Amino acid sequence: MSHPAQLRTYTVRKGLMDEWVDRWRREIVPLRSKLNFEVGGAWIDRERDLFIWLLIYTGPGTLTEGNARYWASPERAAMGLDPEDYLLRTDDRDVETVGTAL
Repeated sequence: MSHPAQLRTYTVRKGLMDEWVDRWRREIVPLRSKLNFEVGGAWIDRERDLFIWLLIYTGPGTLTEGNARYWASPERAAMGLDPEDYLLRTDDRDVETVGTAL
């Protein structure tokens, strides 16, 4: 069974990549996991200041609905994390699995 997924590409502010990745690992990933999301992988392109990750939703309803629950959660508000402090641009693309790699 294929789950809804998004390939997310973030342009991170110069010099903040390591801090962003640390907060993403410690704060964002555990909360996403608690709210029925999985991370299918994450990559850094330091030369272009890009952080790329695959977000998969395994919970009830749509990915959009699950994402809305994430943003509305008290735990998300308690993070005190404003993405604009770290990210210059975000590009979220809905993607679907077509098979396995070579």
